[in-house]
Amino acid sequence: MTGGRGRCGRLVRDGPGLVAVVGDHPGPVWTKIIRAAGIGAGTSVLDVGCGSGEWLGHLAGLGADVAGVDPAAGMIELARERLPGADLRVGTFDDLGFPVGTFDVVTAVNALQFAADPEAGLTGLLRATRPGGHVAIANWAEDARNDLFRIEQAIADATDAEILPGGPLREPGGLESLFDRAGLAPIDGGLVALAWQVSEQDLLRGTLLGHPPEQQDELTPVVLRAAAPFRSGEDYHLTNHFRYAITQTPADQSAKQRF
Repeated sequence: MTGGRGRCGRLVRDGPGLVAVVGDHPGPVWTKIIRAAGIGAGTSVLDVGCGSGEWLGHLAGLGADVAGVDPAAGMIELARERLPGADLRVGTFDDLGFPVGTFDVVTAVNALQFAADPEAGLTGLLRATRPGGHVAIANWAEDARNDLFRIEQAIADATDAEILPGGPLREPGGLESLFDRAGLAPIDGGLVALAWQVSEQDLLRGTLLGHPPEQQDELTPVVLRAAAPFRSGEDYHLTNHFRYAITQTPADQSAKQRF
């Protein structure tokens, strides 16, 4: 459920060092999900692939009752530091560890596209959602819509690394098609622009995280050359995009069992 090296998804999921760099970068997507799913005080929300808990922290600030699952124990530990009272567990889409129909809303933000079987992953999300509840999925859009990809491509070229395919959920209609195959109709969805204003230091931290220090020194000029078109004054202004889709589960429990 975490992004791999050479994918835009890595920016918001790989490593504690990016918490201070990225922060609420996906905030516009969060707003869409909150409004469409009616999340507020008392809403029970499970985030699958919760990482270090930024999204859950935002929801907790609205008064929601939050829980999270992530396959990385280190990420869960970071999330516990942010949300000491939340139910946070190590787990996967195949084994979320919660009873059927527990949550009002279940989300997967920049996570489901990394599952070996997204359809099976969606089944796991649906099982955890109460009848009449909501499931929301969001992830990075295709590479062509992300300024960050130009930098990642430059790094890949300089290191002879292969950039993994983005996958169908990042393409237009991909998330909607996933819901459709499960017999569900999206109630909201679309493409959301994410503005990222970042200092040079944080740009380098964010894009070179995970590379050894000596390689970071070698790649610094590579990153700065690729980012030059996005420089404005002392900062860099990049525009990236997320796709999202939200559905409501059947209110009839017997109908829900078919997924």
